Amino acid sequence: MVDVEPIFTAVSSNAHHLYTLLQCIGFAPKASVQLTPDGIRFSVEETRTVQGLAFLDKALFTSYTFNPPPPPPPPPPRAAAPTPDEHNHDDTDSPTTDPTPYYPCFEISLTALLETLKIIGINDSSTTSGGSGSSRAGSVQPGPSHSAFTTPALLLDRSCTLRYDTEGSPLSITLTETGIKTICELTTYEPEGGEVEIPLQRDAIIMKIIMRSAWLHNAITELAATNPATLRISASATQEPFFALSGAGGSFSESSVEFSVENQTPTIASGAAANDGHDEGASRAKRARLAPTVTETFLVSPLSSSSSGGSRIRQDYRFKAVQKASRAMAVANKVSIRGDRQGVLSLQFMIESDVHAGNISGAKLSARGGLAPVVSFVDFRFVPLLDDEEVL
Repeated sequence: MVDVEPIFTAVSSNAHHLYTLLQCIGFAPKASVQLTPDGIRFSVEETRTVQGLAFLDKALFTSYTFNPPPPPPPPPPRAAAPTPDEHNHDDTDSPTTDPTPYYPCFEISLTALLETLKIIGINDSSTTSGGSGSSRAGSVQPGPSHSAFTTPALLLDRSCTLRYDTEGSPLSITLTETGIKTICELTTYEPEGGEVEIPLQRDAIIMKIIMRSAWLHNAITELAATNPATLRISASATQEPFFALSGAGGSFSESSVEFSVENQTPTIASGAAANDGHDEGASRAKRARLAPTVTETFLVSPLSSSSSGGSRIRQDYRFKAVQKASRAMAVANKVSIRGDRQGVLSLQFMIESDVHAGNISGAKLSARGGLAPVVSFVDFRFVPLLDDEEVL
């Protein structure tokens, strides 16, 4: 019997990073999985109002093999009476187009996958915290509990292999640690009714803010103390507060967190010469002390149809829905906050990690000569609340 190459096989020496990325979207029990030549795409959604996307790039694995299967046959055409014009057409003259690539898609239990990766993944956390944890204020650093059993040399014997043989077969996960092998097979299901994707109009973005993810995480944590039902995002390019988050509708008092944004156009004190570099530098230093910048990018372009003086963007969302991105906020380095004119909110988190710890071969070098961290992205999208919609 001839052996058939599996559709997909990937090997990782850092199961902890895979667990961390998938845990960011672990608010739903099931996930839709799509295998592609560039990586694995995981998608979850809840009540068609919040969606989480995590892409495991092929760079996260020490080896990645994808053999796309042939596309399924199209359904047979329905018989219909030909029209008079159809008798004059020759089917051989119709243009042919290249078939679009077919990438397998199925559903699995995300809860079971996370529990499987936790068998070995959590043990890696003390040695593979990566660059994201060390650069955030308030992060927990590995303590002095390292021993001979947690050295990088022993981590060389750890691996996590993902395998998908044929369409409809289980997703096999093999965890190997110092000669002990654990094999888990997760049942795969056909997607029901197709994947639900919350559309973000990339050509109609009216707000784009890039900042440290820790700032957003701290703000959401503070607002959560008042148990709000609604999160309001307010942004303006000309009026203070330039960027603010407010919680309302809870059983306690309302609260808000305002972010200071440095003016891009330096202002000179009255009476000072415009070409005086010393005064200009002093003005910048003073503003840096009084209003430190927390954003790297701050672009706000309200709709031209807004009311008079409508230079401010205001949009409401369910607070509990946005809270589902808290895990991603806690582990990410940066976050890109985008909103389109329909009110759809996108939170895209950039997560860096040294997944090549203990696996120097094949790793890319940074400009400083060390191992370059691998950058991963987790994206959340939220549907806005309507003016007359009540939050339960």
